[in-house]
Amino acid sequence: MNTPEKIKCLIIGSGPAGFTAAIYAARADMSPVLYQGMQPGGQLTTTNEVENFPGYPQGISGPEMMVELETQAKRFDTDVRFGFINKVNFTGPIHKCWTEEGHEIHAETVIISTGASAKYLGLESEQKYLLNGGGVSACAVCDGFFYRGQEVVIVGAGDSACEEAHYLSKLCTKVTMLVRKDDFRASKIMADRVKKTENIIILYNTDTDEVLGDGNGVTGARVKNNVTGEITIIPCTGFFVAIGHTPNTDIFKGYIDLDETGYIKYAQPGTSKTNVAGVFVAGDAADKTYRQAITAAGTGCMAALDAERYLAALEH
Repeated sequence: MNTPEKIKCLIIGSGPAGFTAAIYAARADMSPVLYQGMQPGGQLTTTNEVENFPGYPQGISGPEMMVELETQAKRFDTDVRFGFINKVNFTGPIHKCWTEEGHEIHAETVIISTGASAKYLGLESEQKYLLNGGGVSACAVCDGFFYRGQEVVIVGAGDSACEEAHYLSKLCTKVTMLVRKDDFRASKIMADRVKKTENIIILYNTDTDEVLGDGNGVTGARVKNNVTGEITIIPCTGFFVAIGHTPNTDIFKGYIDLDETGYIKYAQPGTSKTNVAGVFVAGDAADKTYRQAITAAGTGCMAALDAERYLAALEH
């Protein structure tokens, strides 16, 4: 039987939250071990240009920024590992975690920075233009700026879809909103705001058939009215998907308090503490409101500082 590896600090996930936590934990001599997870670098690896992160006046691509964060974490001797944690047991004072290969780790502190995954429609054309940065995005606040003065399409019917459509309406000449059913799921106040915005066109009972493009970027969307069967082509240069996010928190069920949609609940507002002593959360696994690289990085710092204080209190 393999002997469990004993460590002071385990960081699960490798977006801005995980790497920032690693930088702080490493500098505090906690010798953190970071598992990169299913998507090394997190959601930012699908973001072509990051222009709103302070300190990059010329902007930087998402993947490049993650490489820089990883390099910085390694500079302070963070042990960055490929692979992911797929099982935990948080019942005792020592937090037990297992990798997908069955390697057992006993960590005095755990920082969860597993993030969330944007939901997509699952169309081949959508994924193609998402991955090559050619006009598909799941974050209007991140990418709307690149579509100033252009026409865009946004899919979604909830509060965040309405918020993103309204945001885009200030930048773009025309925003076409595709709603699958005959009304919004959003709160009345959010739906009314969208309905009152002149350059937002709302198409109800409408599904996306195909994202159209010229190989380099999006040129339009082919949509279908799911009541009449009518097909329409909408010219656009940007296609935004706002149908929600799924927090990557399944393995923590039964140990960590989650809300009804799976986001981790903070045990004490203003901290990164979860309901389990010695387990902390940073980034989008707990944040359904802001979901920005800079806010994730900020909570990564908080989680490392909270973990450091937790360890210091144990020693006294």
